[in-house]
Amino acid sequence: MIELKHLKTLHALNQCGSLAAAANYLHQTQSALSHQFSELEHRLGFKLFIRKSQPLKLTAQGEVLLKLAEQVLPLVTDSLRQCHEPEETNLRIAIECHSCIQWLTPALKRFRESWPQVNVDFTSGVTFDPQPALQKRELDIVLTSDIIADSNLHYTSLFDYEVKLVIAPDHPLANKRDIHPQDLAAETLLIYPVQRQRLDIWRHFLQPADITPTLKTVDNTLLLIQMVAARLGIAALPHWAVETFERQGLIVTQTLGEGLWSRLYAASREGEQRQPAIDTFIRSARQHAVDNLPFVKRVSGSNGDAPKVTQQSSCLQW
Repeated sequence: MIELKHLKTLHALNQCGSLAAAANYLHQTQSALSHQFSELEHRLGFKLFIRKSQPLKLTAQGEVLLKLAEQVLPLVTDSLRQCHEPEETNLRIAIECHSCIQWLTPALKRFRESWPQVNVDFTSGVTFDPQPALQKRELDIVLTSDIIADSNLHYTSLFDYEVKLVIAPDHPLANKRDIHPQDLAAETLLIYPVQRQRLDIWRHFLQPADITPTLKTVDNTLLLIQMVAARLGIAALPHWAVETFERQGLIVTQTLGEGLWSRLYAASREGEQRQPAIDTFIRSARQHAVDNLPFVKRVSGSNGDAPKVTQQSSCLQW
């Protein structure tokens, strides 16, 4: 049986003019290439080229197979190109965080410049539970801090970020060296409209200490910052998301305990994370984030794939 590798080798042999040159072109040893031809000729029952001829000459049967290679190989190359560069496709993206919009829109613009044939449908309104829609094939990518176990979803790590306490410059905690859960007991904690069990500050800082401050929901980042500046409450947000407000002197940030860190993921359906458009967008978004966002850390590891988990990890902090 003729395999694709045989056609590639025969084509290289004809192009290079000698077994040694073809072996070098294909990054193989001459003996390995000679063995491949001998095995193929034995299987086919006829010779493909005349050995020790200068320049190398194909037999009549070799010429027939060379024509086949010249017909098939361009078709294979073109088909693979189309697989990696689809003429048109849709990419439906949703986010679970308010603050993502600050860096995601520039990343989307750069992606669309490189992939104009892809129609990007971006859910700009915040959806706090889009992963079921991803499972139902209503979405293609979800930016999330939650990992749902046994969900047939694949999670690619984007970056790590620190969740900081956000307070007014004249707040009593602004000059406190160490922030403990008890320091927040009498405070009003401003949060986005999401279940408190999904907040990092609740799960990993307040709840273990059995501290329950007053919670007040705010669905707009700018309004939340203004309320903090006006001493109407405090918040816990990614450091990179409030950096510009901190530089303006509207708020100050404090480290929670010894540091409260979380990770942002790009969720896609298992088996589809390497589809060209999805893979390219995730890589582009990750690179744009680590290149442009302050106070974030690149995730260590070769491909950023999140480890499999056996229980849900809820760590939303937006």
